[in-house]
Amino acid sequence: MSATVLFACSRCFARHPFEDLSPGQQLCKECRGAFPVVKCTYCRSEFQQISKGSTSTICKKCEQNVKAYGKPTACEYCNIIAAFIGNKCQRCTNSEIKYGPPVNCEQCKQKCAFDRHDDDKKVDGKLLCWLCTLSFKRALAKTKQGDAERRHLKMAQLHKKHKDKPRSHSKRPNRPDVTKMPPPEDAPPNKMARNNSGGPGRGDMDPNSSDHMVAMTQLKEQIASLQKQLSQKNSELLNKDKLITELKANNFTTENELRARLNNLQKEHNIKVDLLNNKISGLLREIAGLSKNPKKAFRNAALANSNASADNNSSGTDSPSIQ
Repeated sequence: MSATVLFACSRCFARHPFEDLSPGQQLCKECRGAFPVVKCTYCRSEFQQISKGSTSTICKKCEQNVKAYGKPTACEYCNIIAAFIGNKCQRCTNSEIKYGPPVNCEQCKQKCAFDRHDDDKKVDGKLLCWLCTLSFKRALAKTKQGDAERRHLKMAQLHKKHKDKPRSHSKRPNRPDVTKMPPPEDAPPNKMARNNSGGPGRGDMDPNSSDHMVAMTQLKEQIASLQKQLSQKNSELLNKDKLITELKANNFTTENELRARLNNLQKEHNIKVDLLNNKISGLLREIAGLSKNPKKAFRNAALANSNASADNNSSGTDSPSIQ
């Protein structure tokens, strides 16, 4: 028997079978659990944490950029918060230099994809941006992993079934089917007659026995109680229907009264508004006439004042004669 070939983990250098290592970085299960893969808060790229128990979610490159340039802003193309210098992230800047201005992504409909003019670079025949490409690849990997697991489980079940099938056939004895055998011809007649006659079986119970009558009485009592409960429920439903009808009628009358009152108030309001509008228009006409003839308006005002003073003087002279 040949020995299985072992491969070293890229972090702890412990040797394991090739199937137990991760396909990307060739890590064992312990290293994958102790150093999980997380997404960077800024550039959204995946990286593996270096130290155990670390809670940092910023990659080394972004940490260096934060120390050098401060916190980044959102990129004007992909909206990823990774623009340390200017308004564009480094990824979009490099892609714009290589492939020209961005175009609309066919998945997220944002203008953040770059056409490489190569159909082999497209994802499933679509022109996608970087984030949509990563999400599509993750979904594809999960689908492939699920299909592989289902295929492996199906093969294991088939193997187990194939393995257990001959064993079960070999251990099964070849016995005749008793149900298909004809009855013996030399059976005693008294035994057959006893089986056919009314014996102590359950199917031959006497309907006039005491147990049967007790069971019938209990069932009749249960039926009567259920009918009583049903009639009570029906009466309660009728009362509730009557109450609902009365409430609907009261609601209808109050609604009609409120609507009529609202209509009356609206009519009174319209009448008042019309009167005020007529008064305002009359005053505006008077103002317009006075503005056209200011001398006549001044003469009318002077006459009105003189008439008022004359009336006051006449009232003052007549008062002592009256005394």
